[in-house]
Amino acid sequence: MKIRKLLLAARKLVQGARRHRELRRFRGALSIGTALAVTVPLALHAPAEAAHILVKEGMRGAAVQHVQELLIRGGYLDGAADGVAGPLTRAAIERCQEKNGLEVDGICGQATYLALSGGVPYDPVALGIREERAHEVSRGSSRSVYVSATGYSAFDPGNGNRTATGTMVRRGVIAVDPSVIPLGTRVFIPGYGEAVAEDVGGSIHGYRIDVAFDSHAEALMFGRQDLEIFIME
Repeated sequence: MKIRKLLLAARKLVQGARRHRELRRFRGALSIGTALAVTVPLALHAPAEAAHILVKEGMRGAAVQHVQELLIRGGYLDGAADGVAGPLTRAAIERCQEKNGLEVDGICGQATYLALSGGVPYDPVALGIREERAHEVSRGSSRSVYVSATGYSAFDPGNGNRTATGTMVRRGVIAVDPSVIPLGTRVFIPGYGEAVAEDVGGSIHGYRIDVAFDSHAEALMFGRQDLEIFIME
């Protein structure tokens, strides 16, 4: 009799432990399901926090047009939003930056955009803007490279009028380090236009280029700049 009671008690303990495990699994599944029910809609409707905005002279596209519309609304830009960032768009961005105590560089990045939008983050999905690369201006695919650029011309002291490849030093030519940008490569330089790597230089190493102009005065005016240029594939 005692043995039977012990067996019944042991069976109840086993059954109780099994029910406890099942209850824990059910609660865990409920918690996960509840979390998914809450977080999935949030993920679907959350703004694109990681979206990046960059608009500067030489670019064009839907993002440029959107920024121009904000500039017009803020009273910084006159005329229509044509989606082409030229000198007027750059000047308007600079006026916005100056008014809002930002670094005045004429480039609309995240801080400038927030000043224009009243603090609303850039969300291309909500705005209906396809995330095209603004620098692909009917030039096929391209990739960007950051370089230190210096202006030069055939009329600078000590310079000749021929490039290393035998062509004339003229606007539309750049001097490069061929191990970084091979000779013959076509590039697009915002604010300058398209150019071809046809020249080299003894002091040009790594991510440095010389940008050719038709006069010494133009080369001096360009000076030295840190630029993002676009390699045309």
